[in-house]
Amino acid sequence: MASKLAPTLARLILPAAFILLFIYSTTLLYTPSKEEEPRAREEAVEKAEVEYLPPESCNLFKGKWVTDPNRKPLYDETCPFHRHAWNCLRNQRAHMDRINSWTWVPEDCPLLRVDPEKFLRMMRNKNIGLVGDSLNENFLVSFVCILRRADSGAKKWKKKGAWRGVYFPKFNVTVGYHRAVLLAKYVWLKLPVRRVSSDQVKFKEIYRVDVDVPAEGWAGIADFYDVLVFNTGHWWNHDKFPWETPLVFFRAGKPIHPPLDMYEGLKVVLDSMVAHIQKNFPAKTLKFWRLQSPRHFHGGDWNQNGSCTFDEPLEEPQLDLWFDPSNNGVNKEARLLNQIVEKALKGTDIRLLDLTHLSEYRSDAHPAIWLGKKDAVAEWGEDCMHWCLPGVPDTWVDILVQLIRYRFGRG
Repeated sequence: MASKLAPTLARLILPAAFILLFIYSTTLLYTPSKEEEPRAREEAVEKAEVEYLPPESCNLFKGKWVTDPNRKPLYDETCPFHRHAWNCLRNQRAHMDRINSWTWVPEDCPLLRVDPEKFLRMMRNKNIGLVGDSLNENFLVSFVCILRRADSGAKKWKKKGAWRGVYFPKFNVTVGYHRAVLLAKYVWLKLPVRRVSSDQVKFKEIYRVDVDVPAEGWAGIADFYDVLVFNTGHWWNHDKFPWETPLVFFRAGKPIHPPLDMYEGLKVVLDSMVAHIQKNFPAKTLKFWRLQSPRHFHGGDWNQNGSCTFDEPLEEPQLDLWFDPSNNGVNKEARLLNQIVEKALKGTDIRLLDLTHLSEYRSDAHPAIWLGKKDAVAEWGEDCMHWCLPGVPDTWVDILVQLIRYRFGRG
């Protein structure tokens, strides 16, 4: 009897054994390695996090500043990427605790404070660039000092024509700044009198601006960055380019006739640079234009003993008095320039990063006389244009990060 059952049992047991062996081997093949498991968990966390974003339709730029005594900066004076004149903790600027106790509260929805670790995970293998004048550099320093909290191995980076930048190796993310104060290419020229045209005969020196040629610092970055923040504005004045050495605008290598004044030239440059961005930068690149950062000179301009040693923000009724162009104050240019920029960007895919209004309140948050260098105030005047770090640009970072998350956090 047993001899008769043996073949039958063999026919039943052997296939079952093969099935079990197959299941076991498949499990071995598809069990994540120890290296894969953390990354899989990270991806799951990243997908879950975006569900908690406030609605994208909310206006982050309209709100008010409120004090939060528990709010602390995400970095200090030891950040290796500081620029000395803006390092207000190191320079012992008065009231720094008070300056950093204010938090911006939008009317429509919450503004989330950036979580450097979560943000860099989301931006893994992506790059962020800022192009423009030193206020965008001010922005960059805040950004990279905050992000360094998640990657202590962050190191200085200076490629692709960048003025400065930081690479975060843990996440393969680069944040770079490209200095281009007019956005268009410009050069200083000393002109022999015999070669000067009749309408420029009084000028021995000029700054030639090629309105249709991007500045070299950002001309080749179109395919490198996934997010870009542009600006220009603070150099479009006669302090930077005096009447005796004016901006002279060229198109297609020839002077534009009749000659353009400074703001006419700005309009032409903006139209040309915006057209260049629209034509040459990929549609998938998330593009922002940061509107003007307001100055807070009181009692005169920077070279007229203007000062900003305030210890409290301005109040709402004071803003128009300070910044409305109709009042012809020394800080009126921010709103004037914004009107020109907004017109140039109309109909494009470049998003406005309207940080002007929230920054107008913060007369208390500039380096002022605390510049960290002997005789700096005597030589340059108080700095009521750039911002203390840590300080107001940290809020700019919170807003920018929340807007970036709407794009990349939802895949």
